[in-house]
Amino acid sequence: MRSAKSSPTPPEQARLPWHPPGLVAGIDEAGRGPLAGPVVAAAVILDELQPIVGLADSKKLTPARREKLYHEIRAKALCCSVAEASVQEIDQLNILQATLLAMRRAVLGLRLKPALVLVDGRQLPALDVPAEAIVRGDALLPAISAASILAKVHRDHWCVEVHQQFPQYGFAGHKGYGTAMHLAALRVHGASVHHRRSFAPVAQSLAA
Repeated sequence: MRSAKSSPTPPEQARLPWHPPGLVAGIDEAGRGPLAGPVVAAAVILDELQPIVGLADSKKLTPARREKLYHEIRAKALCCSVAEASVQEIDQLNILQATLLAMRRAVLGLRLKPALVLVDGRQLPALDVPAEAIVRGDALLPAISAASILAKVHRDHWCVEVHQQFPQYGFAGHKGYGTAMHLAALRVHGASVHHRRSFAPVAQSLAA
């Protein structure tokens, strides 16, 4: 069974009745909800001979624990890949399609080609390998948990870097989400080059 092609409303794919033999990659994303910055996706193929203790949904881990696991995953995984879809692509395609694009790029960036791809959520990117969408996969499957950690830490690093360039927005604290502080900064300073113009709070700040 091949993965569903991306569309404006990609269908949820049923669980595969069988799994092809070979390498399995987990995929997850970070950054669909924030008002600024790229959406990030990661793909990970774990090494069964080098198990990683403590993998979990990245949102359930402390920043320090995520950071430690981030480096351990990169050191022990058979291969991993992190990819982005830019703010411009988000505004042009919409956030769902940009997320699927980042996921596809992450899979294509793997050094080894997986026989099966397991994706957190309900939608699948367009791929040339069998794929399965798994709701809450980041809490259930180690490869997806690892991908969620890589994607989250990569995007958090981006936020810290951008904070140095635009400290008035407070990216290091809110990570781009629409907090009261962030919305207040938008009202005072307007949108930066990193803000998503297609998101309502940003569009409203530009129209003010």
